[in-house]
Amino acid sequence: MERPSNHPAIPKRRIGVLLMNLGTPDDPSPRSVKRYLAEFLSDRRVVEIPPIAWQPILRGIILNTRPKKSAHAYQQVWSEHGSPLAAITRAQSEAMQGAFGDGVVIDWAMRYGNPSIASRIEHLRERGCDRILLAPLYPQYCAATTATANDKAFAHLAKLRWQPAIRTLPPYYDDPLYINALATTLREDLAKLTFEPDAIVASFHGMPRRTLEIGDPYHCHCQKTARLVSEALGRPLTVAFQSRFGPAKWLGPATDETLVELAKAGKRRVAIFAPGFSADCLETLEELAIRGKESFEEAGGTDFAYLPCLNAEPTGNKMLRNIIARELAGWIDPA
Repeated sequence: MERPSNHPAIPKRRIGVLLMNLGTPDDPSPRSVKRYLAEFLSDRRVVEIPPIAWQPILRGIILNTRPKKSAHAYQQVWSEHGSPLAAITRAQSEAMQGAFGDGVVIDWAMRYGNPSIASRIEHLRERGCDRILLAPLYPQYCAATTATANDKAFAHLAKLRWQPAIRTLPPYYDDPLYINALATTLREDLAKLTFEPDAIVASFHGMPRRTLEIGDPYHCHCQKTARLVSEALGRPLTVAFQSRFGPAKWLGPATDETLVELAKAGKRRVAIFAPGFSADCLETLEELAIRGKESFEEAGGTDFAYLPCLNAEPTGNKMLRNIIARELAGWIDPA
């Protein structure tokens, strides 16, 4: 049966995969950073203080003091390709193009900033994607990362009359594919060092301790990732948590304090990696690689190495592609 001549164009049916990461300002200026922080720190998943109490603090103090300092930090890691997080997430998306055939479209988005999750869902729909896998690139589940990325997607979907079918990528903190990829890259990076580390630190992004107490599995996921990587490497890891913010009690021990304590305890040669991040970003390249190194050396350390995230390197790309393929089962034919 032929379609009427005035029937709107119908694109070929496809499947979409949307890689989602945290976000970034559009540029490293205080104005752009302020706009980014206003969105990020207004998320109820990130700051669970009631808005009536939190917003005056955010608008009256934090957004008038923190953007300049954060902009300086971003300027230390910004490149010709822009924000490292955005550039790497884009590269991860590009590396996966065509991996599942012409019928699967890979795209990427940021929870805060650009490109927005809503805009990329619309792009996938325009390409004919009536089934979409939402893929938050957080190995360990946390309400402030995984859940809020999915929340943002669901909020846009709630506005649509004709919604695509949706799947979400589960956390992969203990997935053998992920653990093997981490262990493989760590062995390669450690072998390239000019020194033998006295200690290897696994630094995860911190969260308020209250989140653990009310049921968020993040802390447990981090500990299991570290244990499995330690077993795969056959050597102990020192687990720490970075990026404390505000007066609340946070998950510990703190990474900055741990580095100082290691140096003072005679562990003068240290390597550090960040297995909670799928891509290098401000928190790894500035907080760990620059400020972490400074703190360690000021405390008496002699050799310090930051080991990169999986990023868009072949080992990481293969791991991500295989995990995505598993979640697309039933939507695509097995290879």
